[in-house]
Amino acid sequence: MAKTEDSEKVRLDKWLWAARFYKTRAIAKEAIEGGKVHYNGARTKPGKVMELNAHLNIRQGFVEKEVVVLAISDKRRGAPEAVLLYNETDESIIKREKAAAERKNMQAGQLPPARRPNKKQRRQIHRFENINRADENNT
Repeated sequence: MAKTEDSEKVRLDKWLWAARFYKTRAIAKEAIEGGKVHYNGARTKPGKVMELNAHLNIRQGFVEKEVVVLAISDKRRGAPEAVLLYNETDESIIKREKAAAERKNMQAGQLPPARRPNKKQRRQIHRFENINRADENNT
């Protein structure tokens, strides 16, 4: 399954693809070149040779993960096996869950209306908008 020998050379983009962080190697390469992946705290190139116990900071949309490389593999396998290639730090998990809860709370304040306005309500809305536009034009 996973190769743990130092003699095996695997590129960073290929490892990210094998660990199932990105769907394709091309997307992994774009993320690395775009500065979304940091290797041991610094920007890197897609061809960087992976090492054991390396620290990766991976940003995917709103989610930012900090992982430690436990094994090196160039083969993409099922998700249960891919999780064995890395370990996410405890601080990263706490930070990610906290950010997700904050985003969820922000969305709760912006609930959509219960239903669409009916014909009478739409007319009232249009009248109100026309009155406001007329007031703006007069001032």
